[in-house]
Order: sequence, then structure tokens, then C-alpha cells
Amino acid sequence: MTKTSTALTSTLRVCALHAFAYCPRLFYLEEVEELYSQNQAVFEGRRLHAELERQEEGDWEDFFITDEHLGLRGRVDALRTRDGQLIPYEHKKGRCYRDADKQAQAWESDRLQILAYCCLLETLAQHPIQEGRIRYHGDNTLVKIPFDEQGRADVKAAIEQAQSLRQSRERPPVTDNERLCGACSLAPVCLPEETRFAQDESHQPPRLFPKDDDRQIVHILEPGTRVGRTGEQLKISRRNAPVETLSVRQVQQVVLHSFSQISTQALHLCTYHDIGVHWISGGGRYVGSLDWRQGSLQRRCGQYRALTQPEVCLDLARRLVACRAKGQRQFLMRGKRNLNGSTEAVQSVVTAMKRLLKPIERAESLEQLLGLEGNLAALYFSGLGQLVSPKVSATLQFNGRNRRPPKDRFNALLGFGYSLLLKDVINAILTVGLEPGLGFYHQLRSQAPPLGLDLMEIFRVPLVDMPILASVNRGQWDIEGDFDIRGDRVWLSEAGRRRFIEIYERRKGESWKHPVLKYSLTYRRLLELEVRLLEKEWSGEANVFARSVVR
Repeated sequence: MTKTSTALTSTLRVCALHAFAYCPRLFYLEEVEELYSQNQAVFEGRRLHAELERQEEGDWEDFFITDEHLGLRGRVDALRTRDGQLIPYEHKKGRCYRDADKQAQAWESDRLQILAYCCLLETLAQHPIQEGRIRYHGDNTLVKIPFDEQGRADVKAAIEQAQSLRQSRERPPVTDNERLCGACSLAPVCLPEETRFAQDESHQPPRLFPKDDDRQIVHILEPGTRVGRTGEQLKISRRNAPVETLSVRQVQQVVLHSFSQISTQALHLCTYHDIGVHWISGGGRYVGSLDWRQGSLQRRCGQYRALTQPEVCLDLARRLVACRAKGQRQFLMRGKRNLNGSTEAVQSVVTAMKRLLKPIERAESLEQLLGLEGNLAALYFSGLGQLVSPKVSATLQFNGRNRRPPKDRFNALLGFGYSLLLKDVINAILTVGLEPGLGFYHQLRSQAPPLGLDLMEIFRVPLVDMPILASVNRGQWDIEGDFDIRGDRVWLSEAGRRRFIEIYERRKGESWKHPVLKYSLTYRRLLELEVRLLEKEWSGEANVFARSVVR
């Protein structure tokens, strides 16, 4: 390891020290778990600095300074000479703090940050620094911070505390100061309000989870299509069609179906921009995903410690099976209300499922749960067929679950839908930084990752079963053109896959109010939220995972 790289690993960034003073949990998520996020405040801060550099050209000087003895490194916003004294400046887009006498003061985290720069600057200049200054642009206020022995001591104490926390294996608790969370860029990862709710269900969390991700999911359906790279764009070359280009900032996922291809250069670009890349076979089977995770080892270690404990796995599995079964039962009850004819068959299924829900709570092994789940699934699928309208063609009626390969059109729809769902669940798992291959309920017996199969159970009904039934009853399928029949095997044709993807993606964009947290978000966001809630189960903040039951 070079001297420079050693310095970078042994020293703290000044902005990390600022995060530590703001909230130790924020510091831990960024410095230990290497989680970074950017919200509107971050972008506004960057624009402010860019504008200042343009306005003050010739007077603006920033310096990167490292002091290995102090254990600190950072880039000072600006250095200026006033009355023969060298003074570091920090620029903040917000407003200053006002004390009881309405006097302008620096926020504590900002104060520590400018004092840290004073320490670094003394090392560089070999000359005493008397003060640092912070310009708050929100109210155009300049705050002067004296640099004295107390300031030096505060910086050294904060560095020691931060370095100690850096070595910890446990996340610090959520801050008691709720006002800090609203402005924090990592609130969507930390989920502080959801944690407070888990500790006290009378607490009603505001919406801190991020708005919907409106980037495209690009499905490459045509065999022979090639995805390449040109600059910061993805280049899609289809046979006998003009080349299409997409900015990487517009793309969330690239899904390669059948025999489409992607270049190494395009894979590098997708990895750098955290764009999911997934493969699905021509028969509609999920094949695999590109693992673009970086710096998530700490989270995976926590996952491993938790999911190698049988009692933890059993508890999570009980909740998962109950969530799926309750969702299936609610769907049948809802569908029963829309039936024009007899409802006795569906009612008897609903009643039988209710009897099987209680034993789930008392299950003493995963094997026992698997048996209960199998019985519940058999009941559910027998009831699902009753919800298909009698006006629907006999070739689209549902007479029981079959797969590998599907033997009728309805099962072909289910199979393809579950493949798309598994792909999206895996994408959410990788986004959060967990290990798809280490689950708590399903065992590793095929190429489908167990954790992906586990989390799929929560979303099968709302994202696949419900839209399929609705589309079938509305007559949205072309019996001939949307399906490819080969003997007793049935797959979706290219036109059918295209139609299904449109229905599925539209469903993911619909908003849904969480029955427990009481705020609304799209199903696209719910996928990621549920993975993050699962991670909380082994971070000492349990109680909200697998409670997303269809009403």
C-alpha cells in the first residue's frame, strides 16, 4: 500500500467529522457501511459552491490538506488573508443558528467543521490561526469562530470518538432530535421514523422515504439486439431499426430477454452508475443479475450473523408465510364481492385458509411452515380459478398451478410475472447491499437466490396475481398472437411479453398506502422499503417487516 493510500484509510475526512457532530448514526452509515445518498439539499449546496467559484474567480482558493498525526484530511472551501491573518472560510446554503438573544451563531456541526479546517491549516502554514469564518447564505450572515485551545481540544476529542465508532460493529441508535432527520440525505436508508414507529406504534411517521424513482426500466425483447456504450449513453442497436441512445441518468435497469447482448463497456457504465442489469430467458425464466454492489460488506456481515441463527430465521419465516397467506385470503375475499354467481366455493376456501393461519404462529420448524404454506397455496389457487369470469375464453381459464414449463395460458402469465417480480426483488436486494444467496426460509436448491424467493412472497399477490386476473377478465389478451404454443407447452410470444411488461410496470407505478406505517408510496418504492425493513430486523429495530398485507 502506498503512503498516500495509507493516509486516506487512517485519516478521517473533515466532512465525516461534520456528519459525526450532526448525527453519529449518519457518520456510521457513511464511513463504516459506505452508504451515500444525495437529496435536494446536497444538490443545492453543490450549485452554491459552483456559483461562488464563478463569482469570486481570482479570490477563491480551495486547498486539500492532510495531517496524518492529527488523523484528518479535507478540502477547505476558501482561504483568504485579512489583516495579515490567514482565515479559512466555509459556505453554507442554509441559515445560521440564533441564540436566546437572537445573536447569530454557528450550528455545532458547522463549528466543529471550521475548527477542524483551522487545525489542518495550522499544520500546513506552520503559523497560528486565530479564527475561521462561516458564511450562511440563507440569511446572508457571516459568523466568526475563534480558534483557541478549547477549539483544538474539541476537534481532537471528536476525532477520537469518531475513530472509536468507526471500529464498532453496531450502528448507533436513531437520534432523539427528530428535526435532524428531515434534512438528512440518508433518511431513506436510515429510516428513522420507521424505527421510532417500531419502538412505539402510537408514533405516526412522516414521509421521509424518497419519492418514486422515475427512471426507465429498459426491456430488450428482440433477439439479436445489442446494448453498447457511447460516452455517458447506452446505445441500443436493433436489427433493421435506427440506433437508439439513452442517457444513463434516465435508466434504472436494463433487462435482457432471450438472446439479446450487452457489451463489456456498457456493463462498466451500468456498474458505475448503479444501474441494474438482469437476464431473462426466451421462455420467461429468470436467469441472473449483475452484482454491482460496492462497499456493502458490513451489511452483509450483519445479515450473515443474523441468518445463521435458526431462531431468527424461523421468526422471520413465520411472519413471511403469514403475510403471504393473509394477502392471498384478502384477495379472494375482495374478488368474491365481484362475483355475479355463486360464491360458496370461494367462501369455503377463505374459511379453510383462516383455520390454517393460526398454526403458522405456533410452527416450530421451517419444515412445518413449508407444509402449512403448501396447503394454503393449494387452497388459494383453487379459489383463484373461481374468480376468472365465465365470459373469458376457455383457453384462458385457470384450472390449477403448473410450471416448468407452463401448460396453459394463465400459468404462462403467472410464470413470466413471477420472473419479472424476482428480478425486481433481486434489484432491490442489491440496491440495499444485502446478499441474495443467503435467505431465511427458502433453501439454496436452484439458481434462484433464496433471499429473492423469500421476499417475493410479499409481492406475488399485489404485483402479479391481481393485475393478471384483472387483465384476463377485461379481455386484454390476444388468444393467438400473445402466446406461443408448442405441443403441451405454452409461453408468451414477443408481443405477449411486451403487453405483459406494460401491464406490470403500470401496476408498479400505482400508489399504495402502507397499512401499518400509514403513508403512501408506489409499489416500485415498496420493494426497496421492504428490503430495508428486513435489514432492521437484525439491527435492533425490528417489528415492521412483512406487514404489507393487501387490504
